[in-house]
Amino acid sequence: MEPGGLALLADIVLVVHFLFVLFVVGGQCLIVAGWLLKWRWVTRRWFRFAHLGAIGFVMLEAWIGMVCPLTDFEKHLRRSAGQEPYGESFVGYWLNRLLFYSAPEWVFIVAYTLFFALVALMWVVYPPAPRRAGSRTSH
Repeated sequence: MEPGGLALLADIVLVVHFLFVLFVVGGQCLIVAGWLLKWRWVTRRWFRFAHLGAIGFVMLEAWIGMVCPLTDFEKHLRRSAGQEPYGESFVGYWLNRLLFYSAPEWVFIVAYTLFFALVALMWVVYPPAPRRAGSRTSH
């Protein structure tokens, strides 16, 4: 693949990464808003399990000291395109500033763990809707 195509792919990975973070943070905001405004859709089990799994994965990465696979993939693509990691395009420049912060590792471990605890607490305070009888199909 040409360097320009690899750089574009790196930007796409960065956008996907941003959307993942938006799902984790924005999803929690929507769950709290749904609780307060009585929105039924935020109690859907698939949404709540996906949300809990997403922040659980982030927390686990932090606990074991793993670098996010999306970050690694993006850096690999940038190097393959002849760019320095974070020597990115306009889109990459701004999304990186929104996504990445400099702080000691323990700050992220604590932040992700507290955010996971908030998500888990919402399962108790505002649980997902119970599974409806007959909602499981047999194959």
